[in-house]
Amino acid sequence: MTHFINLAWSWSVGYRSLFVPLMGLALVLQLWMGSPLPALATATYDLPTVSAGDSTWIVDEGDVLSRLNQGGIGESLETLAKTTGKEVRFVTIHRLDYGETAESFTNKLFETWFPTEAAQSNQTLLVLDTVTNTAAIRTGDAVRELLPDEIAASVAQETLLVPLRSGNRYNQAFLDASDRLVAVLSGKPDPGAPVVTEVIDTEGTFATPEETAESNATVWVIGLLLAATIIPMATYYFYQGFQ
Repeated sequence: MTHFINLAWSWSVGYRSLFVPLMGLALVLQLWMGSPLPALATATYDLPTVSAGDSTWIVDEGDVLSRLNQGGIGESLETLAKTTGKEVRFVTIHRLDYGETAESFTNKLFETWFPTEAAQSNQTLLVLDTVTNTAAIRTGDAVRELLPDEIAASVAQETLLVPLRSGNRYNQAFLDASDRLVAVLSGKPDPGAPVVTEVIDTEGTFATPEETAESNATVWVIGLLLAATIIPMATYYFYQGFQ
C-alpha cells in the first residue's frame, strides 16, 4: 500500500513538473503569436446621427486621427461651409461588414444622413476603412458643379491613399484631402493629386542588420521555449531512473 502511495505521489509530482513548463509554453506562444478577438464590423447605425447644417465634420471611428489634426481640419471645413454652403465630412471606420465595400457603405451612410435630394445637394462624404485602407466618396448634385466625379475619385483614391501606402500616415492623408477639397469647392484651381516618386531598389539581397537581429531573436525565443519544455522532462526521467 505504501509502495502504491509513493508511486502515485511520484507520478503526481512528475505531471506537475511537466504541467508548469507546458502551461508556460502555451502562454508564451499565445503572447508571441497573438490571439486578438475578431473586431466587430461597423454598421451605419453605429455612427452618430448627422444631418445637413450640423457642425460634425469628422467621425473617427477608426481612431487614427489626432485631436490636433481633427481640430485643424474641422476649422477648415467649418469655414468652407459658412462661406460657400458646401459641407464636407470625413468618416473613418474599423472593419466593413461581410460583403460590404467602402463604396456601398458610403452610399448607405450618405443616404441615411441626408435622405432627401435637397439635403444631399451640397454634401460631400469621404469614408475610409482603416483595416483595408479602402476609401470611397459621395457628392451631391450642387457639389458636382465644382467637383466633377473624376476629381472626387482622385481625392479618394490618390490624395487620400498615397500617404497611407507610404506608411499609414492617416493624419497627413486627411489633411491633404481636406486641403484639396476646400480649394476646389472654394472655386480655386485644383491642386491635383500628389506626385508619386517611384523609388528603384538598387540594394543587394543581403539581410539588413534589423532583419538579422529579428532573425536571431526568433531563434533565441524558439530555443528558450524548447529548453523550457525539454529540460524539466529530462530532469524528471533522469530522476525516475534512480528510483
